[in-house]
Amino acid sequence: MPLIRLNGTPKQGLAGATLGFFVGFAAVALFGPMAKKLQTDMGLSPVALGFAVAAPMLSGSLLRIPFSAWVDTSGGRKPFLMLLSLSTVGMGGLLLFLRSATAAEPVRGGYPLLLALGVLCGCGIATFSVGIGQVSYWFPQAEQGFALGTYAGLGNLAPGIFSFLLPIALADWGLGGTYWAWLIFLCLGTLAYALLGRDAPYFQLRHRGVSDRDARRIARDHGQQLFPSGSVRDGLVLAAGRWRTWALVSLYLATFGGFLALTAWLPVYWSSYFHFTPPIAGILTALFAITASLARVVGGFCADRLNGERTALMALGTLVIGSLLMSYSASFHLSAGAELLMALGMGVNNAAVFKMVPKYVPEAVGGASGWVGGLGAAGGFVLPPLMGFIAELRGSTGYARCFLLFTVLALIGLGLAFVLKASPFGDSNIEIEEKKAQVA
Repeated sequence: MPLIRLNGTPKQGLAGATLGFFVGFAAVALFGPMAKKLQTDMGLSPVALGFAVAAPMLSGSLLRIPFSAWVDTSGGRKPFLMLLSLSTVGMGGLLLFLRSATAAEPVRGGYPLLLALGVLCGCGIATFSVGIGQVSYWFPQAEQGFALGTYAGLGNLAPGIFSFLLPIALADWGLGGTYWAWLIFLCLGTLAYALLGRDAPYFQLRHRGVSDRDARRIARDHGQQLFPSGSVRDGLVLAAGRWRTWALVSLYLATFGGFLALTAWLPVYWSSYFHFTPPIAGILTALFAITASLARVVGGFCADRLNGERTALMALGTLVIGSLLMSYSASFHLSAGAELLMALGMGVNNAAVFKMVPKYVPEAVGGASGWVGGLGAAGGFVLPPLMGFIAELRGSTGYARCFLLFTVLALIGLGLAFVLKASPFGDSNIEIEEKKAQVA
């Protein structure tokens, strides 16, 4: 067989995936920093506002399932580029929508179209699970916790940065100018990923017509350890047949779905409960999002050393404390501290969950990542309307009491993490055998 030159290294594969995810994931903050203006201009109730800020999460969560499984057959480049392109089209449509409005009634009467465009813009959020599969195929199991934590942690910074910048841009450029800048960002980011994104060795070889058997052999020689099991359907079906996949879905819904929900909802909370201006609410939301993102890197480091189950137990316990304090706080300082506790718990648990995905479903990482990332992230769409319902039901105190939802989810997650730890797969036997094999 003639010599085949492969493109990229694991670090380059990680860098490209992180860049693509950062660009697409910014859509989490699409409407949150603008929530107060949208509510005023369109006369929205708290529940309707909850659906508006959550609209991007619908496509951002559900599309993770098929697009993540697609990684198992094609690698990550094609799914990444498709999702980023769809998000760009959605942002262009949103700009046309804003331009068609009159000065007297900027966005009034266009609520269903606003939701639809938000869903289209949210396609970029689904890049998360695509990148999880792409990075997992690049790195060996022993290094995946840190690699995936770095990927997700740095990519997760996007909502925090945008939550901080958007209110400032809104004040200086207006709604149309702000989204024009976002469209340019999306176009440049998509182009950058097209130039820098790299598939793992096995997929590069398959794209060049190398047989499956030879591709696996050559890829192993280049350090690749994980390989797909079959078609998109095969990966989804195989992963769906594992009960641990569904336990991980539940764990991830509590913290990553919660992260998405709070990134969209916290501007509403800070402006409605404490009556802060949009820039201040944006800074406080950015503090949450950035803390949770950086905590994910730390969580990956901990998961490599303690294992995913123990790390999840610590993280979910932190989330219980933070959400209880947030629910009953009437003090800004206590609420700010509780917000940081929730961010730490969510970020660390998110890393722990995806440390366990390749461990439990190594032959269908893409399929498992799709179920966990897709259905887990669906919490980002489901939770804001529920929080809005509680706020509408309880009045001003409802903006605080709605955080009890996260207490309940975290307690359920604690129970599931204990079950996983007690199961045969949950102890340290796997790590012990890996170390023995490395010594041998």
